[in-house]
Amino acid sequence: MDDLSPVFGKVADVVVCGFAMIVGRFLAWAQGVSAGERAEGASALARAYLYADLLDDDRRDAAVVLTTLLDDGSPVVRRALSEAFASAEDAPHHIIVALANDQSDVSAPVLGRSPLLSDADLIDCAAVGDAFAQSAIALRPNLSAAVAAALAEVGAREALISLAVNGGADLPEFSMRRMIERFGDDGEMREALLSRPYLPPTLRADLVTATARALSAFVTACEWMSGERAERATREAREKATIMISADTGARTQNGPLALVRHLRKCGQLTAGLVLRSLLSGHRALFEAALAELSGLPPERVAGHVRAYRHSGFAAVYARAKLPAGLFPAFQAALEAAEELGAPMGDGAEAALSRTMIERVLTACSAFGSAEIGQLMALLRRFQAEAAREEARVMSAQLAEREEQSRKAMVIEIDFESLEAELLEAA
Repeated sequence: MDDLSPVFGKVADVVVCGFAMIVGRFLAWAQGVSAGERAEGASALARAYLYADLLDDDRRDAAVVLTTLLDDGSPVVRRALSEAFASAEDAPHHIIVALANDQSDVSAPVLGRSPLLSDADLIDCAAVGDAFAQSAIALRPNLSAAVAAALAEVGAREALISLAVNGGADLPEFSMRRMIERFGDDGEMREALLSRPYLPPTLRADLVTATARALSAFVTACEWMSGERAERATREAREKATIMISADTGARTQNGPLALVRHLRKCGQLTAGLVLRSLLSGHRALFEAALAELSGLPPERVAGHVRAYRHSGFAAVYARAKLPAGLFPAFQAALEAAEELGAPMGDGAEAALSRTMIERVLTACSAFGSAEIGQLMALLRRFQAEAAREEARVMSAQLAEREEQSRKAMVIEIDFESLEAELLEAA
């Protein structure tokens, strides 16, 4: 049998030799050669179909031969077809669909790039494909929201990580939330979602919750902490992160904190402790949004009452919000301390508690003797300890930086003295 490898190695040779004859000889030649040689021939025939100036009859014959190659027992041959046709708009549609439904190492090129596959085709392939095939779909440029939503429902972990890092994917918010529900305990998944630009604050809060849940489960399983202590530690870390999200959101959009608060309330995370922490951290936006959400009053009206916190209107808004009555003195004292100390009460990126404000609130609340105030005092003491530790970390970092700068200055001085000595000696 003639060796047709050189013939099928170049598209130009296919055209020169007469396409009808080549197609006929190809079928006979393919019976006695290796899978690698058949793959090279299939690739050449596919390129000829796409780029050679063929007559209609020749193109039809070539399509028939290419279709028969879908039954080749070697995936190497079918993979060669998939790679040759992956980005082609003029490829035979039935061949693309067949390749898309082949085993994943064959289907991946067309699933990842073929413009001939509709959203319905891709959703169907995602439903029956393995993680490799689903990942190829997830990484398609300009992936539609419909396909992304389908992947979020049925995709494997690896596929959803690929989807999350695909900046060209139209990934709806509800699909990202579904991904968190399914794989929120996976660190790589959370990291991939956090890498997406302009992630909605409600989703960032969900990711924080998922991280806290995973961390609590880990330290409890390792018996590093009791369940109660781990729950408290992760709750406080989650609240601090939530305040940072609110601050960042408030700097971007005017209604961002209100949407976040509404989501926190729905999830059962809008607690009096979180609201008080936000106020003691200098983030009044979250505090005002919480009052507006819980009271049902317009945010502008709530903000006016907060500014006039000494008047009865603020007490009425607080009562309407159904926050614990025993905590009212703490909120009023925090607002008074912020006013007297000139605290910025803005929307910076930090979420550190103000130790000075906490101490002022502790002093103001110590005059009350109810059981609820006792619980409040315990909470404020924990806030005070957290603020003191944070101040110590900041001061330690500043001292270390000054020490490093002093060390560098000494090295420069020593080097200068050495250079001066060398110059004098040379002179």
